[in-house]
Amino acid sequence: MNLFFAIALGLGLVSLLWTAARAAAEAAVVHGQRSCREAGVQWLDQSVHLTRMRLSRGRDGRLGVERHYRFEYSRGGSDRQAGRIVMHGRTLLSLTGPMPEPTLESPT
Repeated sequence: MNLFFAIALGLGLVSLLWTAARAAAEAAVVHGQRSCREAGVQWLDQSVHLTRMRLSRGRDGRLGVERHYRFEYSRGGSDRQAGRIVMHGRTLLSLTGPMPEPTLESPT
């Protein structure tokens, strides 16, 4: 009976970790797509790729998982450029990648 509870607890923990990882990746996709849309570039491969994971303290001081993601975008359709997203849980810490082109505004 104890073995059953240990296995059930282990499966529950794995399920919880998997769900948290998917939620963070989906939030990273949203941030990456928004950045590409605002910069007027093409989001490539429709996904982010986990490149690094570590335990760290968030801005609120709580311990959590910091995940680093990589994504690709194209300015002209024939090039591939890399962007990077750092998330702490589902909170965006940093995004390096496409930025909107600066516009010159005329004084009014």
